[in-house]
Amino acid sequence: MIGRTDLKPLIEALDRRAEIGDPLQLWLRDDDAIEPSAPLDRLLELTQRHQVPLVLAVIPAFTGHALQKRLASAGTVEVVVHGWSHRNYAGVGEKSQELGQHRPTGAVLDELARGHALLAGLYDTRFVPMLVPPWNRIDQQVVANLPGLGFESLSVFGPEKPAPLTMLNTHVDIIDWRGTRGGRSVDAVVADLVSSSRTHRGALGLLTHHLVHDSAAWDLMELILEATARHAGCEWRSARDLMAQSAVN
Repeated sequence: MIGRTDLKPLIEALDRRAEIGDPLQLWLRDDDAIEPSAPLDRLLELTQRHQVPLVLAVIPAFTGHALQKRLASAGTVEVVVHGWSHRNYAGVGEKSQELGQHRPTGAVLDELARGHALLAGLYDTRFVPMLVPPWNRIDQQVVANLPGLGFESLSVFGPEKPAPLTMLNTHVDIIDWRGTRGGRSVDAVVADLVSSSRTHRGALGLLTHHLVHDSAAWDLMELILEATARHAGCEWRSARDLMAQSAVN
């Protein structure tokens, strides 16, 4: 079980930000939603209890009215497009990718347009015109065509790079994908948050995947949200607000 003392470096960093009136801006993106589930219920309960806005990346090909109904009373939850089917088209030995050059660009764009239309129709005001590429990978030719499909933002993992639409990336992942495939150590995640808060301009994105969370991942999320949600040195933001802020700047 994670203890509060493990979060001390993060609390100290937030205390300093509170003192100078420069709160850290954070946002939360969770990937791979399709339908209601026990892990999704737990994620929604956690974020609602701490009043933290949630950006839920939904896979359009496999979702429908069941998830729409579940999210109808879910508080501050925004729905964004997570590719089309999360299918890997890369060859053997290549990194997994759905939105690459393995198919004609037109076919990729047609699917993304369908995903945009489907989720916009299902979610109305909850829908945010953001694309989250599966595996956080996307070909630049596809990126160039996203504004023409109605997308206003793109979110991958890592430092933001120039693009023809707003980049709102995630920067800290709580899952140990190359090891246990469960929650990373609290020391590692806290160290990432603290170091990124010192060097990164703009909002920091925390990336989660509710369907693969083990007890360590849930414990980590609980303590991070508890420590930050009402701290004067931190502000949790919605994707829509951050996109509007970026447009002004």
